[in-house]
Amino acid sequence: MTRLMGPLFAALLGPPLLSSLLALAVRPYRVWVGAANAALSLGSLAAALALAGRVLEDEVPTWGPGELLRADALSALLALCVAFVAALAAWLGPGLAADESYDAAQVRRFRIFANLFAFTMLGAVTTNNVAVMWVAVEATTITSAMLIPLHVTKASVEASWKYILVGSVGIALAFVGTVLGYFDFISLAGEHESGLLNWTVLRGAAPAMHPQVLQLAFVFILIGYGTKAGLAPMHTWLPDAHSEAPAPLSAMMSGVLLAVALYAIVRWKAVVDARVGSSYADGLLIVLGSVSLAIAALSLVIQRHYKRLLAYSSIEHTGLVCLGLGLGPLGVFAAMLHLLNHSVAKSMMFFLSGRILDRYRTTEMGRVSGLLSTMPVTGGLFAAGMIALIGLPPFGLFLSKFAVVRAGFAAGRPWLMAVVLGLLVIAFVALVAHLNRMLYGAPPDDVAVGETRLWALLPLVLCVAVLLVLGLTVPRPVDALLTRIVAIAAQ
Repeated sequence: MTRLMGPLFAALLGPPLLSSLLALAVRPYRVWVGAANAALSLGSLAAALALAGRVLEDEVPTWGPGELLRADALSALLALCVAFVAALAAWLGPGLAADESYDAAQVRRFRIFANLFAFTMLGAVTTNNVAVMWVAVEATTITSAMLIPLHVTKASVEASWKYILVGSVGIALAFVGTVLGYFDFISLAGEHESGLLNWTVLRGAAPAMHPQVLQLAFVFILIGYGTKAGLAPMHTWLPDAHSEAPAPLSAMMSGVLLAVALYAIVRWKAVVDARVGSSYADGLLIVLGSVSLAIAALSLVIQRHYKRLLAYSSIEHTGLVCLGLGLGPLGVFAAMLHLLNHSVAKSMMFFLSGRILDRYRTTEMGRVSGLLSTMPVTGGLFAAGMIALIGLPPFGLFLSKFAVVRAGFAAGRPWLMAVVLGLLVIAFVALVAHLNRMLYGAPPDDVAVGETRLWALLPLVLCVAVLLVLGLTVPRPVDALLTRIVAIAAQ
């Protein structure tokens, strides 16, 4: 059942936009601006929860001319992930307390563009129009690139430009794919058909479209949005950007930006599958997912910086999600569960990496030792997060990784799953070895002992609790939401 939900969409999209405008208007920066941003972020998170609740009641909230905004189960899940991580960034980012790492101008810039970044991601996952979705995804590049060199260094500026250049090439390819799909559709329906660019209309018309055109369009779309998602071999921007960005931005980029790009791929996959069957798109997704997993697993072994380690871990997990999307209905369920788990775990880990960087003043793992004795709570949470990313019980990523592998065997791909398990073992050994060196040993003499800003650890404890719950069971609302996503993406 479709229902108009203007106030709900306004409550979802309004807070980050309002927070950005507030930070822009108040100059110089004032702490109350950050406090207002943090409070408003909870409103956006509440709206995302309400949106998911409506979807679970079999409603499809819409708003705007031609149903410009529309939220089904897939949109609701992504909106919830984005709103959650954006709220963490609002509460844990610079500007709420005295912080010698950033001056007032840097904090103001962070609050302006981090909120615009959240707004563009929320817009991308709630619009029903594939052209607006493309514009929103492109806007995420601009808004996030402004924050990578928040501390201006040669490395951060180079990482920002590399991100812009590679991301722009990718989004240009996605544009070509979108145009191909659009012109194929209007050649059949005519230019006067309403909702020409709505993905719901495109999917309904897909059985009458030209299969060769859709196949070519999907190649462009997969490479284009796959670049944004950090899929190999288009991943080259990701380790530099994520390692040089401030921790809250790294959390948003790794935790949800990659997921938003995958969301766009899933939307187009549903259109292509409706015309040519699922085997074509599934094959491409399995290839890219496997390549991403292989490159990431081998790269984890040789990493020397913990933020780059987390960045390559993101490529690994994005590859797993991509792989799951190509393994049929069971795989789609597992992939979406893994996406949810990864959003929580990776955002938490990047926030913790920021605390470690503030204390040790380095990202080199060889110069970080005795973390458990220097920062007991931070070190304990970092260990828990790394164990979760490795995929060990009792955390949610164990359950979702197991589900992906199970889906592979159920799809009749035992040799592929054997390779995947081998790569996961390599990643496991590498991450455990790196973690062990950071946690134990004697801390450097010039590093102070003890925790600061203990209140900032409370949201990260909540992240661990969420991962524990998702590792012990899939709550009924989550199961229902994922089941609805399977119906959308795996018909």
